[in-house]
Parts: sequence; C-alpha cells; structure tokens
Amino acid sequence: MNLVDYLEVLRLAAPETALAITVLMVLAVDLIALRGQTVEQRFRAGMLVSIIGCLMAAILAFANFEQGNLLNGMLVVDPQTNFLKVVLLTLTIFTVLISASGKFTEHVGEYLSLVLLGTIGLMFLVSAEDLLMIFISLELTSLSLYILTAFNKRNSRSGEAALKYFLFGGMSAAFLLFGFSLLYGLSGSTNLPQIAASLAGRGLDPLLLVAIVTTVIGFGFKVAAVPFHLWAPDAYEGAPTPSAAFIASGSKVASFYILAKILTMGFAGVEGSAVWHGYVSGWTPVIAVVAALSMVLGNLTAIVQSSVKRLLAYSAIAHAGYMLLGVLANTPSSHSALLFYVITYALTVLGAFGVVTVVEAATGGDALANFAGLSRRAPGLSLCLLVFLLSLAGIPPLAGFVGKFFLFSAVVGTDAEHLGLLWLVILAIVMSAVSFYYYLQVLKQAWVLDAAANAPAIKVPPVTMLALVLLAALVILLGCAPGLLTRHL
Repeated sequence: MNLVDYLEVLRLAAPETALAITVLMVLAVDLIALRGQTVEQRFRAGMLVSIIGCLMAAILAFANFEQGNLLNGMLVVDPQTNFLKVVLLTLTIFTVLISASGKFTEHVGEYLSLVLLGTIGLMFLVSAEDLLMIFISLELTSLSLYILTAFNKRNSRSGEAALKYFLFGGMSAAFLLFGFSLLYGLSGSTNLPQIAASLAGRGLDPLLLVAIVTTVIGFGFKVAAVPFHLWAPDAYEGAPTPSAAFIASGSKVASFYILAKILTMGFAGVEGSAVWHGYVSGWTPVIAVVAALSMVLGNLTAIVQSSVKRLLAYSAIAHAGYMLLGVLANTPSSHSALLFYVITYALTVLGAFGVVTVVEAATGGDALANFAGLSRRAPGLSLCLLVFLLSLAGIPPLAGFVGKFFLFSAVVGTDAEHLGLLWLVILAIVMSAVSFYYYLQVLKQAWVLDAAANAPAIKVPPVTMLALVLLAALVILLGCAPGLLTRHL
C-alpha cells in the first residue's frame, strides 16, 4: 500500500482512530496525571476524557459523508453504518455515565479503556463485509467484554461469570471459524457479495447446510439465543452492572446487524422457507426454530427469577427471539424494523441496568426485595424504572411498543396473502403478554410494597440521574416520534 492508500484508510476509519487515541489518553490521564487521587476523582476525569473522545468520533462519523469500500469489503462506509456508529458511541457515553457512580473497581483507566476498545470492535463490525474482518472485530469486542465481566474482584461471582462467558465465547468462535472456512472453501472468497454470487444456483448441498448451521450457532452464542444462551444469566448477574449493561446494549446492536447482513447477503439464494405448512430447507427454518425457543424459554424462565439482573438476562433472551423475526422476514421493511427495535431496546435496557446499578450500590443487592418502596425512597429513579420496564413490556406510547408494532407488522407483511409467518407473530404476541407479568413484579415492589422501617432514602449521583433521565426521555420521544429514528434506517 502506498501513502495515498493509507490516507484513505485513515479517512474511512477516522471515528475508530479518534477512539483509539482516546483510549491512550484515558490511560495516560489515569496512570500518570492522577496517580494517587481518589477513585471518584479518577472516574470523573476518565469519564470526561472518554465522553469527549466519543463525541469527537461521532462528529467524524457524521462528517464522513462519502461512501467507501476498502480492500474488497474489509471496511465499508455508508450513511447507515455511520449512523450505527453514532448509536454505538451514544450507548458508550451512557455506559460511562452510569459507570461513574460505581465502586466496583479501583482500576479506572483500564476499565474505561476496555469499554472504549469494545466500542471500537463494534464499530468495525458494523462496517465489515468480509469474513476475516467480521471475525477479528468480534474477537476484539469479545475479549474486552470477557475482562469487563471479571472486573469486580470483590465478588467471586464476577470471575465465575467471566470464565463461563469466556468458555462459551471460545466455543462460539470455533463454530464461526468452522462455518466461515466452509464458506471460503465453497466460494473461494471471504467477501459476502462474492460468496453469494459464487453460491448462486448451487443449491443447498450438505457442506453449505453445515456452514449455515455452524454460523447460526456461532452468532446464537453472541446474541444469547436459545439453546446457546446458558452463559447470559450468570454473566449478567455476576458482572459489574455497568459491564452487563454494555453487553446487553451495544453488543446487541452490532451483533444483530452483522448477523442479518451475513444471512441476507452471504447466504442469498438459500433462504428456504419457514411458512406454516410450507417448509423448505435453508437458513430461515433454522432462525425460526431458534426464535421460537428463545421467546418461549426466555419469558417463561424470567417469571421465576428473584434477581432483577437475572430477570433482565432472561428478558434479553426473549427479546433476542423477537429480533430474530426481523432477520427471518428478510425484507427491507423488516430490516428497518429490526434496527429500530434493537436500537430502542438497547437504550431501554441500558437505562434499566442503570437503575439496578444505583439500587445495588445503595442496598447491597439486586433481589426483588431490594426494590421495595423505591417510589418513596427515590421517586425520580422509580419513575425512570417505570418507563424502562413498561417499554420493555411493549406498552404504548413508549418506544418498545412502536418497535414491536413495526417488527410484527413487517413479519406478517412478508407473506400477506397466505400469512405464512403468522404463527411466529402470534407466539411473539402471546409471549409479550407473559412478559408483562414479570415486569409488573418489579414495579409492584417499587410502587406498591413498602420498604423496611429502617430503610434510608436512596441518594442518586447527579451524573447517573442525568443519564437515566435522558434515556427515559429518549424512550418516550422515540415512542411518540419514531420518524426521528426510522428516517436513518
């Protein structure tokens, strides 16, 4: 590569470059300039540097209007990928704001750097159309998330959760590599459009079927879909709550986007069919089964949870099933609905984990009983919790309701004449009704039951309260004016 090529790389990867520089600055500020200061002071300084770096990266993403395709799909830049990068940076900023009130670590610079490195991996992931770049980006993100899960050294469950997450993540990487190697062997290329062109008219031979199944298995681990979900409840419960929030939000957005891109672009022509009484072998029947299992098991298991973080973990599994419907439908409208759903879900679940962070710090746990009397101990916090949980349940006029309406309408519209996917939509609606029960269990504790007689008022750090109020406002705004988001999707 000559100098002109390197300048093109820097131009297309300007947001990621700015964030990489921010990582070095965060480490330098924490380890050199603020050595010996209190954890609170270091967190405030690191938070400020991280947010400034994310804002700079977002500005560079917005300013990069030109489209580009570097090294045959290694880095693809267009308006949609740039917008998704801004979304990921926004989620990172809120994660940093929520983390600032945490007292789970003294290694402030390392923690914030890992959050930013995970974001860099996610940003490269949404810009990739090459199997090698997709895998490298996934592993950069995964390695950051493994360490973030284990960051609370005071809690033995944190290390246990990280080990389980790492082992399942390693297994998913093996499945992905095996599937990718078969795709390369069948097509002679690692570029998704070229793979689709090479496989066109080939039919569903055994090797291609194995490649489809192993790819779905690999991404099934990443998005915590049944039956590849076993790591999620332990990781969500054992990880520091801000780390769990980042796993549940940012990684979901990028993982579902790239999963949809691989299946619809790389496996174009071998979709098959999952319509009722019209089964045809391909990747859509596999996704249909995984989606149905995720919706049923996630919602039914969440009912019996006593830990709010585990409840949110099983809720995330159920929501992964809903999101897979958008992948399954495989139409432009369903892809837009999927992106709307996953973005609004990420904002909502990030806010829910932010509330759990405050309650956990004040009461020492995340059990349902710890939320008793929250409306009287912290009225503003309980109002935010009400918005987040009702949105997750799909209650109008919040963003969660609009997301489900768009998604379910798009899935039904894919075969409007025969209503072939209606069985999955009906199942999703029934499971959404079930989910309302366990979200109400949390709200019952917060709004109906009384706290213990000696329970003190909960003081919410101003920075965290600001982040939660902004997230709640976004959830309400996107529910009332979804066009603000859909115009970019």
